[in-house]
Amino acid sequence: MRAATQNSGDARRVWDALVRIGHWLLVACVALAWLTYQGGTWHESFGYLSLFLVALRITWGWCGPVYARFAHFVRSPAATLRYARSVVAHRDARYLGHNPLGAWMILALLATVGLTDLSGWLYTTNTYWGDERVANLHLILAILLLVLVALHVSGVIMTSLRHRENLVAAMFHGRKRPPAGSDVV
Repeated sequence: MRAATQNSGDARRVWDALVRIGHWLLVACVALAWLTYQGGTWHESFGYLSLFLVALRITWGWCGPVYARFAHFVRSPAATLRYARSVVAHRDARYLGHNPLGAWMILALLATVGLTDLSGWLYTTNTYWGDERVANLHLILAILLLVLVALHVSGVIMTSLRHRENLVAAMFHGRKRPPAGSDVV
């Protein structure tokens, strides 16, 4: 079911400043960590900052405003599977906040960034300095992160086109129009 285009005056604030700024800072940290992949102070700094941002987002997911809370947008696996089937059938509902697949992608991205950061930190400790297993784990997690980022960006583009809304712009200004015919606030 496709939502009819509504006036931009109907747009509602969905994502608060912490979610939006944190999102774009995390994007920058991951990109810059990749650009400085050979290690060193810059690479480590981007890793520590991204770990802080993940911890902040997880905290905000428990105590932030309604649309930032995991309890608001993370659906059960069964509900997410139903939603995935509706996407394949081109009958996916439009959500004011995150859709079920987007919600699970957020969790996967946060977990993978956090684990990548922790494995990088572990590699800098005296116990694991130079440990090939930790270095390989860090590399595998970083590659997994790239795959998840590609899937995330693809999902954002597909959803933006399907529902005729600019989700990238919404992550800058924080507003989205409600689904047609909804009384969502």
